Amino acid sequence: MDNIKKLFARKLLEIKAVKLQPDEPFTWASGWKSPIYTDNRKTLGFSDVRSFVKLELCHAVQLYFPEAEAVAGVATGAIAQGALVADQLGLPYAYVRPKPKDHGMGNQVEGELRQGAKVVVIEDLISTGGSSLKAVKALREYGVEVVGMVASFTYGFPVAEEAFREAGVTLITLSDYEAVLETAAETGYIKEEDKAVLAEWRKNPSEWSV
Repeated sequence: MDNIKKLFARKLLEIKAVKLQPDEPFTWASGWKSPIYTDNRKTLGFSDVRSFVKLELCHAVQLYFPEAEAVAGVATGAIAQGALVADQLGLPYAYVRPKPKDHGMGNQVEGELRQGAKVVVIEDLISTGGSSLKAVKALREYGVEVVGMVASFTYGFPVAEEAFREAGVTLITLSDYEAVLETAAETGYIKEEDKAVLAEWRKNPSEWSV
C-alpha cells in the first residue's frame, strides 16, 4: 500500500490536484490558514488518473471489505468516484447528501440500498472527518450496515483518527499527507526545509500561521 500512496501522491501533484504553498498559505472554508490545498475532483478530468483512482479504490474495497454488498458515495466530491467503483464491481449504488432535501421525498440517501445490506463508503478527502461520519450516520439510520470507508486522501489529523475510532469505522486511504510531503520533496516540488513547516501545520492546523 505504501507504494500506491507515493504513486498516487505523484499523480496528484502532477495534475495539481494537491497544491503546496508554505510561503503563501490558502484559506479554507473553515477559516484555517493552510499551506496545502487538495481538490481530488480534478482527477476526473484526466482519463488515466481517473482510471487509476477507480481501480485502486476497487482493489482496496476487495482487499479490506470483501463482504461489501453495495457502495455509497459521499456528496459531492465522491459521487462520481463512488459510481465508478460500484459500476466496476457490479454492485448497487447510492450517494449521501450532507442533509435531507427540503422538498420532494426529503431523501438524504439517494439511490436504492437493501435494508441490512453491508455497505462500503467511498470518500474523496478526509480532513476532520466530520462530514464523512455524518454520511455514515445517515446510512446507519437508513438501515444498512457500514462495513468501512475507502477514501482517496487523508490529512491524518489526530481529531479525525479519534472520530473514526469512536464511530467504529475502519478507514483505508489511497494516499495521505506524509506521502505527499515525501514525494513533493523528492521531486523538488518543495524545498526540504519546507517539510518541517508543513509537518508543524498538521499538528495544530486551527492555530497555525506562517
